[in-house]
Amino acid sequence: MKNLGIKIALYVNYFVFAILLNSVGIVIKQAIDNYNVSETNASVLEGFKDLSIAFVSFFVASFLPKIGYKRSMLIALFVVFFGCLYMYYGNTFGSTKILFLTIGIAFAFIKVSVYSMIGLLTNSPQEHGSFMSSIEGFFMVGIALAYFIFPAFFDETNPDAWLDVYLFLAGLIAVSFILLLFSKIEVKPEISNKTITQDFIAMLKLIVAPLVIFFVISAFLFVMVEQGIMTWLPTFNKSVLSLNDTLSVQMASILAISLAVGRLLAGALVKKVSWLTISVTCIVVAMIIVAVILPKVFGLETNEITNVSDIPFIGFIFPIIGLFIAPIYPLINSVVLSALPNKLHSSMTGLIVIFSALGGTLGSRIIGYLFEHIGGQKAFFFMIIPMTVLIISLLMLNKTIKKHEVINS
Repeated sequence: MKNLGIKIALYVNYFVFAILLNSVGIVIKQAIDNYNVSETNASVLEGFKDLSIAFVSFFVASFLPKIGYKRSMLIALFVVFFGCLYMYYGNTFGSTKILFLTIGIAFAFIKVSVYSMIGLLTNSPQEHGSFMSSIEGFFMVGIALAYFIFPAFFDETNPDAWLDVYLFLAGLIAVSFILLLFSKIEVKPEISNKTITQDFIAMLKLIVAPLVIFFVISAFLFVMVEQGIMTWLPTFNKSVLSLNDTLSVQMASILAISLAVGRLLAGALVKKVSWLTISVTCIVVAMIIVAVILPKVFGLETNEITNVSDIPFIGFIFPIIGLFIAPIYPLINSVVLSALPNKLHSSMTGLIVIFSALGGTLGSRIIGYLFEHIGGQKAFFFMIIPMTVLIISLLMLNKTIKKHEVINS
């Protein structure tokens, strides 16, 4: 199969960063327990991760093709390798901030490179959507494994034992680096002959396009929902459902597995069903889950749970929401990128990364604040608001895409 080597490298690198990025919920819980910080203070880790992603993407996305996508990904792996080692030897709340800062910087290079290369490696909107959904689904597999990899290093007799996971992750990053280093790229990006300043200005001009405006709103709202739930689910499991440290993290894997399955299914379904139909239906079902399932936690009182058989039913059911919110992000990314020429994919991906990062930070901060001030039982109800606005935004996005297609036909 043509370009098989680089496709495998893209999957593996995205998989590694899935573990690193979405360990933030686990690390927040560990920081609260081990470094004696409040929920609100711990939530800044999401900001160190997401704001660094946004900041770096803003300045590098437009000229990344000139650097080279392969070289950019190698730089990213090199940076985050040392971030893991710093976390292992630092062992302070300050070290966690540096860790997620390096993860954010590195992921900005990775995501812009991966998303831009999808456009080079596919030949139709349907193929683009399928590849996008499958690679995002594999990303969720990495997230799911994180919920088992981290607890494997937990030791109740040694609160520092969990740091050993960063030596393991550093080794995994080294393997990814070597795999990518020896992968061949048989396609080349269309490199602009403009200056870096002109490329940057061209990216900024994209923001005012109606197509991009409604996409940015949609991506921002979706990531606010997804990251808000994903980041705080381990803490919800512990503080509300009374699961012990290991179970609170492992049970959050149901959400990641649901997200993975949802995105992989969407990759097949989008070939036959409209992306808008899939997205709106999924959001409505997700809202029903929030409205119907979450009230079951009110008045729930239990001692610390150490066995899976004792976990309340809601601990298994609520994370299934991931199955329904999963398809939205890769689908809206794909339809927008497919509507634009390949030469704009790097700049557009930069905007995707920037506003996704801002949405993730805001979602995590709001849920962290609500957890601290109104309790975990009520915090997730907030998500119904952005879900409602997201439906309206998707309808407007679809209308704008159709106008864009007519103009360019």
